[in-house]
Amino acid sequence: MAFRQALQLAACGLAGGSAAVLFSAVAVGKPRGGGDADARATEPPTWTGASRPGPGVWDSNWDRREPLSLVNLKKRNVESGEEELASRLDHYKAKATRHIFLIRHSQYHVDGSLEKDRTLTPLGREQAELTGLRLASLGLKFNKIVHSSMTRAVETTDIISKHLPGVSRVSTDLLREGAPIEPDPPVSHWKPEAVQYYEDGARIEAAFRNYIHRADAKQEEDSYEIFICHANVIRYIVCRALQFPPEGWLRLSLNNGSITHLVIRPNGRVALRTLGDTGFMPPDKITRS
Repeated sequence: MAFRQALQLAACGLAGGSAAVLFSAVAVGKPRGGGDADARATEPPTWTGASRPGPGVWDSNWDRREPLSLVNLKKRNVESGEEELASRLDHYKAKATRHIFLIRHSQYHVDGSLEKDRTLTPLGREQAELTGLRLASLGLKFNKIVHSSMTRAVETTDIISKHLPGVSRVSTDLLREGAPIEPDPPVSHWKPEAVQYYEDGARIEAAFRNYIHRADAKQEEDSYEIFICHANVIRYIVCRALQFPPEGWLRLSLNNGSITHLVIRPNGRVALRTLGDTGFMPPDKITRS
């Protein structure tokens, strides 16, 4: 699939977003190759508008929603001065906290020749039931479920949704499984072609930018949102949200049906409450395939 087609795909899959998200989506990483290439950090292309702070430095405007970055200072009224600026900043300031629950799909038939044939196994269906029961037991008012359009994610969503009646659900192609960025260190058992990183990486980065950000200034109450997708997508999103090197995504491991909980505060700070939690499942129900 050509990159132009990837742009069109993401435009169709955006839920409440914009196709423009993908035009600025690039995988942030370091170069491959011998010699000095491995020792130098790579800056994102200038056209992305992205920047990489130094090691250990938190980028408070990581989601491009820091109030000061949204105010056009050139239009500032000199006479009204600081009072007008404070008022305008308050207009763009987030007030609510977003709780992001990232759910990995349940176990599925990996030997299906076509994607539509990779349905959940009987154990996978049990796992989805357990995950649904766990989410329902939290007593939270979930706002929505956004899920990958792949068969195993759709079936997992179908089962979980039964335990969360009334919660709307939206399907998107952006959250489909793929190769987000070449992992470091590399692994011998999984080596996608470079073109797959190029195509999937832009799409998964677009998913991150479209769904993972602080609350809109108009949002008054805290939100609880569920995203049902895939291990590679979730691991990449966690690394990006915490501003860890995204190349390290493959160092993390997630069980089927696991729950990862990210919290995004109004000031843009991000916390990881849980990563790949399956403590609610009996040991004999836990898998990673």
